[in-house]
Amino acid sequence: MNDTSPPTGGFFGNGKSKSGRKPSFENVKYGKDERNIFDIWLVESEEPTPLAVYIHGGGFKSGSKEKLKPEKLNALLDAGISVAAINYRFVTTDPLPTAHHDAKRAIQFMRSKADEWNIDSKRVAAFGGSAGAQICMWLAYNDDMADTTSDDPVERESTRLLCVATAGGQTSAEREFYIENILPLLGEDVPVEVLVKSFNGENDPEKIRMKMWGADTLEEVDGTTKQCSALRLISPDDPPIFMSYGMSPDAKKPSGDKDRVRGWLIHHVVFGTKLKEKADELGVEADLSYPGSGSKYSSDVAFLRDKLLEGK
Repeated sequence: MNDTSPPTGGFFGNGKSKSGRKPSFENVKYGKDERNIFDIWLVESEEPTPLAVYIHGGGFKSGSKEKLKPEKLNALLDAGISVAAINYRFVTTDPLPTAHHDAKRAIQFMRSKADEWNIDSKRVAAFGGSAGAQICMWLAYNDDMADTTSDDPVERESTRLLCVATAGGQTSAEREFYIENILPLLGEDVPVEVLVKSFNGENDPEKIRMKMWGADTLEEVDGTTKQCSALRLISPDDPPIFMSYGMSPDAKKPSGDKDRVRGWLIHHVVFGTKLKEKADELGVEADLSYPGSGSKYSSDVAFLRDKLLEGK
C-alpha cells in the first residue's frame, strides 16, 4: 500500500502525470488487483474540499486513469475541487460488473481518507465517458451500498454521490433496449452484425454477452444487466446528472467503416433521451446536452463546479 499520509500543502507527487500537474499521490492501491489504483490531486485549503472522481472509458476492455484531460483537471483544481482518477479491472480478465464494484470500492477508500486528505465526504461526485459513464450512473442510482456491519472499515463507507457528469453513456445494458431503440437506427442498408465486436476470440453475439457478464445462460445475463442499467435503477431520491452526447436525436447515421458506425450507435443520444424522460417523470434533475439542445450547462466541468461548490 502506498504511503497515504496527508500532504503538507499544494500538489505533491513523484512524477508528472499526462494531465500536466503532479498528483498529490500516485498509484494509490485501493484493492488487491494490480489495476486497483488511483491518482489524486488534493487542493490546498483550510476547509475540506469537494472531490470529483474520474472514471475512464474504453468499452470495459481498455483505457486508464491517464485519459483524464488536462483542461478538465486544471479547471476543477483551479475551482477548488480536488480530483481523483481511477483504474479498474477489465472485462477481458474479470467479467462485469467487476469494474463497477472496483469503482465503488475506490470511492469508499477515498472517503475513508477524508479526514487525512481534507476531503468533504458529503461532496463527492464522479464523471466519465462511455464505459466510465455507465459506471458513474450505476453508482449514482444505486441505493447506498455501504456494508455497515463489515469488519473492513472501507466497506462501511458510503457509496452515494452528490452528482455525476457523463459523456456518451449507455443508460441501459439490456437486450430489450437495444432491440427497441438501437437496432432501428441501423437502417435497412446496415446488417445487425455491425453491433458485434469479437471478444476474447469469440464472435457469436450471445456467447460474447455471456462471457462479458460471467454467465452460463442468457437469462443470467438479463438478470445482471438489469441491475446495471440506469433506467432500471433511477429513483426519486437520486442525485443530479449531466449527460452529453455528440449527436442530436435526428442526426443521420454516419457513413464509413463498421467500427465508426458501431461507435455512433453505442454512444447514441437515445440513451440520454430515454433516461431524461424517466428522470423527469421521477423529479430527478437531469440535464441533457447535444448539438442544438440548449443545455443549461456548457460542459461537464461547469456542471460539476455548480453542484460541488453550491452554497460555497
